[in-house]
Amino acid sequence: MTGSTSTGSQAREAWDSIASQFDEFVTPGNIAHGQEVIGRADVGPGTRFLDVAAGSGALSLPAARLGAEVTATDISPAMLECLELRARAESLTNLRALVMDGCALDFPAGSFDVVASQHGVSVFAEVSRGIAEMCRVARPGGQVIVAAFGPLPKAEPLGFFFGAVRSVAPDLPLPSTDPPPLPFQLADRDRFRTMLGGVGLRDVSVQAVSRPMPVESAAQLWNTVRSSNPIGAAVAAGLTAEQRDDALEVLAGMLRERSAGLPTAVLHTEINIEKGSRP
Repeated sequence: MTGSTSTGSQAREAWDSIASQFDEFVTPGNIAHGQEVIGRADVGPGTRFLDVAAGSGALSLPAARLGAEVTATDISPAMLECLELRARAESLTNLRALVMDGCALDFPAGSFDVVASQHGVSVFAEVSRGIAEMCRVARPGGQVIVAAFGPLPKAEPLGFFFGAVRSVAPDLPLPSTDPPPLPFQLADRDRFRTMLGGVGLRDVSVQAVSRPMPVESAAQLWNTVRSSNPIGAAVAAGLTAEQRDDALEVLAGMLRERSAGLPTAVLHTEINIEKGSRP
């Protein structure tokens, strides 16, 4: 979930600080989900594909594997370094990574066949501007796809994490739910659809899907949430070592209850996937 959470320099520093952990704990699952998003677009050999707020490659890598000519942009150089390492490991030479603000894309209008973002543009403070830029750089008839979180109560991994934190540190400030944190600002599908139509996209559809997250341990879930966004990182950093250990114990109990004796607990998150085309 990379993007502009405050000023450009503050956002860059925040995402740079968690890039390696994000790449280790979050990106593998996001790539699996990214393959599903890519499957909704016309992506193949020679497709000019732009990934906005790419992180370490959840959409870029699946698109490059299909032969697309991929351009990955992100405000965080450290995130793109992780992406480039992954691309080199797979010998993907059809991918370039550029440090760039998603609200001011440095490309001519109509440069790409497919423009996409997964949990990227949705964390921009100026989300409508970011989506407008995505539309601008898509060619006429080109596709624009955005995957963003649905309602906060339907993000079970985050709910489990915050629940465990509250149980051991009730006075620790947690993100406001009204308004919700930036990653959830496109949770309302009607608002999402209206915003997309407002920037000129046609044939707009917004579909809600439920994505499972198999969890084998409290440590796995803890590392994933605290590495997924500066919000989670800040909450985890506000705990003492003792509180963290206590929260992990609480989290382990919550996961045992969910798994009903099985080795893996499955948590779900609702995702809104938008698809539209530029006139």
